[in-house]
Amino acid sequence: MLSAVMEDYLKTIYVLQREAGPDASAERISTSAIAGRLDVTPPTVTSMLDKLSDRGLVDREKYKGVRLTAEGETVAIEVLRHHRLIEAYLAEALDYDWTDVHEEADRLEHHISETFEARIAEALGDPVVDPHGDPIPRADLSPPEDAPGRRLDECTVGDRVVVQRVRHRTDAELQYLSDSGVSPGATLELVEVAPFGMVTVTGPEGEQSLPAEVAHLIRVAPEAETVQE
Repeated sequence: MLSAVMEDYLKTIYVLQREAGPDASAERISTSAIAGRLDVTPPTVTSMLDKLSDRGLVDREKYKGVRLTAEGETVAIEVLRHHRLIEAYLAEALDYDWTDVHEEADRLEHHISETFEARIAEALGDPVVDPHGDPIPRADLSPPEDAPGRRLDECTVGDRVVVQRVRHRTDAELQYLSDSGVSPGATLELVEVAPFGMVTVTGPEGEQSLPAEVAHLIRVAPEAETVQE
């Protein structure tokens, strides 16, 4: 049995690998990146990585970082499936706002049985994405495929796009985007990309200026392609 903290580390490494590139097993993640994401000190991360390495869950190379082994990846994907299914259940069945589900799911993801997981999936019609648009891993724990599209900060002025996915970094950022009308399913038109790092869009709540680092978290698809689908 793994502790909840160990599972959190494996999930975090997996998510960081996915953010680094499409091949989840290729990238080594630095100790500092893990420390920053989990808000702990690098020595704390080093100590935990030693434990995970001893269990064969991570492949660690000094000064070069860490990546998941096949076993570690399977554990991470299972925890991620729990997390995103719980988020979907909270939003759809219990009427949680999409900005409020992350922390609840963080607390519950380590404690549900496989039977309960299957019941949630069945009750929701086996959803493929969570309320943020993140892909939910399938029951066979194969790595989920990221939705096609591009980041909002990669778009050009005049593009009309539909928000597909909003990557969670902090609850405050999600609330800011929600208040601005920038949520999964919203249609946006890119108005301006300022040289000092602001991206201005027109959306359901009118014109909004988003910091470039926030626009980087938003994945979109062209409106025409979304309508065709």
